[in-house]
Amino acid sequence: MKSRAGRFAAYGTIGLVFELAFTGLKGAIRGDDPLRTAHTSLWMFPVYGLMQPLFEPVHDRLRGRAGVPARAATYAAGFFAVEYVSGWLFRRLRGRAPWDYSYARWSIHGLIRLDYAPLWAAMGLAMERVHDALVARPGPQPVSR
Repeated sequence: MKSRAGRFAAYGTIGLVFELAFTGLKGAIRGDDPLRTAHTSLWMFPVYGLMQPLFEPVHDRLRGRAGVPARAATYAAGFFAVEYVSGWLFRRLRGRAPWDYSYARWSIHGLIRLDYAPLWAAMGLAMERVHDALVARPGPQPVSR
């Protein structure tokens, strides 16, 4: 998928799906019905879509230059920055963010949870493959006979 807009939409959609899966899984672990506990907000679509202009250049820059731990730490820090800034902007413009972590022990201003660092690091590493798949050119197509 060569177009930036197409990749923005792909990241936005992937983010919403992962968030639904994550919140549903958290509910299931608590013993709740995951179909009732899974939730997201359409406001999150553009936040996840920001992976196209923000994540892709970082991934391209780190590719082949940094090991897994350095890439993972960079992605986690970047995701935290985007989550914090977007949450702050939501609060400023809408009066609240689509999420509120103020109940969590390792929360900063209710906008990020430091205990999610391993999750964001793993997500960044997983998104490397997604990025590569989204920008890959299709190979030659077999001729039908």
